[in-house]
Amino acid sequence: MHFEHTSVMPVEVDLHLNLKPGDVCVDGTLGGAGHASQMVKRISPEGTFIGIDQDMDAIVNAYKKLSCKETQITIVHDNFSHMPQVLDKLQIPGVDAILLDLGLSLHQLRKGQRGFSFLKDEPLDMRMDKRQGLTAADIVNTFTLKALTDLFFSYGEERMSRQIARKIVDLRRQSPIMTSARLADIIVDTVPAKIARNQKIHPATRVFQALRIKVNRELERLEKIMKEIPQLLNPGGRICIIAFHSLEDRIVKHGIRAFEEGCTCPRDFPQCTCGFTPSLRSISRKPFMPTAEECIANPMARSARLRVAERI
Repeated sequence: MHFEHTSVMPVEVDLHLNLKPGDVCVDGTLGGAGHASQMVKRISPEGTFIGIDQDMDAIVNAYKKLSCKETQITIVHDNFSHMPQVLDKLQIPGVDAILLDLGLSLHQLRKGQRGFSFLKDEPLDMRMDKRQGLTAADIVNTFTLKALTDLFFSYGEERMSRQIARKIVDLRRQSPIMTSARLADIIVDTVPAKIARNQKIHPATRVFQALRIKVNRELERLEKIMKEIPQLLNPGGRICIIAFHSLEDRIVKHGIRAFEEGCTCPRDFPQCTCGFTPSLRSISRKPFMPTAEECIANPMARSARLRVAERI
């Protein structure tokens, strides 16, 4: 199996992870193992690398691509939100760097056969981990009109969420909506041509994003890990997170800020009673962006935002 993917912002990630020989690090989203390969090189010799991914295709690819006699490499089929349990099982009390790349891989879009792309005719699945139960087809064919409307608006920021949801509910009565191509056609037929022409993206982009997020519980899992990052990092250790849309980036930004600000007591309290002290510091207040050259060479990088924080 050839796992097709080009890592986003590799130079910036390599710089800000700040890895050195002997370090312990985690790539929580292995993907095509491009970032992971560079991380393994940086911590050699005698470093420890833990790679995690919920997609079995990525796990198989990582076993083929990652090898270093001088580095201890462990590959785990799981979601990054379970990182504390993974590290506890490996008896690793803290790590020097963590990377999370929250984007889809080209492999998942082009060869995954799971309906991630609205440009292909595939089963409407969208599960990154096929061990999960809920699929995109389940959502599209069973959620109520209100539930679909709320989903498309909240997770896809789709302004025509109610009209699209209404069309889906009407047409699924005739026959279940089971493929990505049929769903994409329904959305295209629903969005007025004038609105579609003024959009920079395909009319189905936001709905497909919303479904993928819901199926894989992406925001829920990201919120969970953001609350646990400081306890996973050694002092001076760094977390690098690449987000690809505003919902993800907002969670990352606010998650880091929560551990930077210290005391959480109400402002009118005469004395701190929470005892909360800052445990992270941002390397930059604004996210790092891909270069224009990278965006031309790799269009998938265009919406990438990299945020970096360091354990105090």
